[in-house]
Amino acid sequence: MVDRHGPTRRQLLRTGAGALGAAAIGAPLLAGCSPGGGSGGRIDLDFWHLLSGGDGIKMADLIDAANAQSETYSVKPTVLAWGAPYYTKLAMASAGGRAPDVAIMHASRLPGYAPGGLLDPWDIELLAEVGVTEERFPGPIWQQGTSDGSLYSIALDAHPFLMMYNPEICDRAGVLGSDGQIAEITSPDDFIEVASAIQGVTGVHGLSYGYLGDGAQMWRLWYTLYRQHGAEMVLTGDHAEYELDAAVSALEFMQQLLDDTICSSSSDYANAVAEFAGGSDSGLFFTGVWELPTMIDAGIPLDASTIPTLFGTDAAYGDSHAFVLPHQDNPDPEARRASYQFVSDLLGSSFRWAEAGHIPAFLPITESPEYSELVPQAHYAGAADILNYDPEAWFSGSGSNFQEYFAEYVQGVLLAGNDAAAGFEAFMRRVDALIRQPNPVAGSGGSS
Repeated sequence: MVDRHGPTRRQLLRTGAGALGAAAIGAPLLAGCSPGGGSGGRIDLDFWHLLSGGDGIKMADLIDAANAQSETYSVKPTVLAWGAPYYTKLAMASAGGRAPDVAIMHASRLPGYAPGGLLDPWDIELLAEVGVTEERFPGPIWQQGTSDGSLYSIALDAHPFLMMYNPEICDRAGVLGSDGQIAEITSPDDFIEVASAIQGVTGVHGLSYGYLGDGAQMWRLWYTLYRQHGAEMVLTGDHAEYELDAAVSALEFMQQLLDDTICSSSSDYANAVAEFAGGSDSGLFFTGVWELPTMIDAGIPLDASTIPTLFGTDAAYGDSHAFVLPHQDNPDPEARRASYQFVSDLLGSSFRWAEAGHIPAFLPITESPEYSELVPQAHYAGAADILNYDPEAWFSGSGSNFQEYFAEYVQGVLLAGNDAAAGFEAFMRRVDALIRQPNPVAGSGGSS
């Protein structure tokens, strides 16, 4: 129990650090002696995010639980439309002095925001006081939050593109290992053989993959396969650097899959979801972790893994929902401290976020015994160590137009069998034009 005068906020932050060390799974970490909901003396925090659907419901639950147990803050969430509307409003709020105390953004969008002064850096020492330190995150995920030597975002999760599968169909096709999980696949030919065996069972398709009119879906699979070649893409200087042979190889493999036997040649995302969720017309599904609740609700036999390493290098496309401090000219020190505690509490309760399919970025959660028993999530947790974000540029990242530009040049390659090299090089000429344009929000925020 606290004394009648109450602890200082500095003491509350230190208490939070100890609680994080205990790694209490599934609940906010700064629990007082009373629920604290609606109690006086707490600091109101404005929190913006773009999470909707099942993710939005789960986030609302996490916020409600954190508010109920905190004696420090009361979080008021604002939910804005996903994509360009959200990021435009976030930039305008930061530039115009109307920024929220804390917000969620995709980690891949950081290169377009931090250098322009639209975000304030996190104080490493204050983070340590609430138990948020670099060693408690996978290295690539923590590093993605840095810019010019400062930390600007703290990942809540990793949400990779992966492969779900129906173990009953896969068992009938003879492609499961002795552990009941899909057997190792190590080459494009192996994958074609497995998918063909599964199609022999379903009589419809082996794989569900929807891409029509959806640049994000095309990019997620292509970039996974491209990075599996060990190839890189650098979007700096006067023009992009990339490896054309790897780019073409990845696209040609995607063409090979889309033969109306292994996979529909003209399926959109909604049709692919429905096909796999039906439980009988395919046995594999390329999708994001966010579809896990959909498939659980469908009641089909289900497991999942990273997309098999087909070209020699372990790699998965993905992104992270990450906490940021939108720029404020004169931030309230007490509100800032409370924001740190709020972020700490949500990280500590992110086992609940894992239930929605995401991989928590906070290692005390994913390394816990409870998480190892969470299936299928535990079977693809290793994707956090091989995650590949969009190549860094002010114009790339989730919710940007970058992936839609990819669709403009690649959809014909996949749908009509157009030349892969010609389509990809046309896309890269568009990218080169973007590289030569200045970041439109650079310098629009305050100094950080």
